Amino acid sequence: MESWLNLSTVLAALVALLLALWLVTLIRFRRVVFDRTAAERMRIDLQLSLAEQQGRLGIIRELQDVAVLSVARLITHAEGARYTAESDPSSAVRVTTALVDDGRVALADMRRVLTIVREGESVAVAQPGLQSARDLFRVMRGAGVAVVFAESGERFPLKPGAELAIFRILQSALANTLTHGGRGTEARVTLTWTQDGLHLLVADDGIRAAARRDSADAADFAARTKYTIDDDLKALSANVSGAGITQMRERTEMFGGIFKAGPVPGVGFTVTAVFPSLRFHNGIHGVDLARG
Repeated sequence: MESWLNLSTVLAALVALLLALWLVTLIRFRRVVFDRTAAERMRIDLQLSLAEQQGRLGIIRELQDVAVLSVARLITHAEGARYTAESDPSSAVRVTTALVDDGRVALADMRRVLTIVREGESVAVAQPGLQSARDLFRVMRGAGVAVVFAESGERFPLKPGAELAIFRILQSALANTLTHGGRGTEARVTLTWTQDGLHLLVADDGIRAAARRDSADAADFAARTKYTIDDDLKALSANVSGAGITQMRERTEMFGGIFKAGPVPGVGFTVTAVFPSLRFHNGIHGVDLARG
């Protein structure tokens, strides 16, 4: 009897040890996944910023070339004016007037360069918005995600906070697509504008993409991607969680929206954010500013 008690104690201690090791491994794994997702989002932010700065530098180079030509033309006309004034002093007033006009043109060209540079300084610290979506799509395509974009309805101006929230939701959804679906995944992004609201949908085929990469033949692919009614029920009742999902839900609800995210059995993952009154929502409470 005593030997059985000793054996039970040893087994209990062993189970407790294995459970502790499993918990430590799980915590480390989640931390690695979270760090990887954060690093991927940081990389996307940096690439977006780099793309914007490269475009701005291209504009600055073009304007700088124009400004240099204007200054060179001004110097040439000034040299000609000096010889003209020596031979015909009466023409000095006319020549001086022409030089003033050339100087104003050169000054205007240089001011354009300075304006773009200063705008670049403010943009460097400004938050991205929907105008950065194309750069985001280009970065994701470069990372291996085929982004298909569609937009319908009449777009209306958004408050900066709302625009930033929508962009971050879109960015997080595509980052999750890349993290979990991997290269070769297709993500369909749809923006549907209504009279006062907006519907954002990001649907990917990450499950099918993984099956395409890992399947040995067509039969294996079919087995990996098939689903049943039970799978649909599990997907409907699935409690999807995670730091990225929580942040997307909070950003959606902040502007009076409804957030839904979950797997599509045999296909991939879908993120939906519906904002019924985005045109007038201030991020604190829904107030129809047009009527109130």
